[in-house]
Amino acid sequence: MNRRLSLKWLFAASALPATMAAMAWTRETAAQPARRSKSEWAALLPLPAYRVLFEEATEHPGSSPLNREKRDGTFVCAACYLPLFDSSKKYESGTGWPSFWQPLPGAVATRTDFIMIVPRTEYHCTRCGGHQGHVFDDGPQPTGKRYCNNGVALKFVPRADKLPELRA
Repeated sequence: MNRRLSLKWLFAASALPATMAAMAWTRETAAQPARRSKSEWAALLPLPAYRVLFEEATEHPGSSPLNREKRDGTFVCAACYLPLFDSSKKYESGTGWPSFWQPLPGAVATRTDFIMIVPRTEYHCTRCGGHQGHVFDDGPQPTGKRYCNNGVALKFVPRADKLPELRA
């Protein structure tokens, strides 16, 4: 085994704790929702993520590092790790929030919200019910949709086969 291969394995193994946590969460499927009390979610999540996901707050535009995420991978719910969006469906909307033109099948559910008086369509993770953002009809083709997501409601998981090469 050469040094480069050893370093690749070491890099992949460093992601093992997060992967194991995600695997534990994925045992709860959309058919078996990951429902917890607000106090349980508050104990598990950083305060900004909790406020967005379970109190339907909104993060400040331009504040998420996920706006600049360009790698190949999957965006998952920050609460229950359900895969929500493939990175190939992400685009720069100019709004200041990570935006996607299509979620993964069965990943999000929508409902109408009247918080701003004018009705808007909000979407939530189908597993934990966490608020992700709002969907608008001004996105790119082929869907014409813009899923405008709060960055703190997401985590990014890079594709394992696309991990960067480490130089010897």
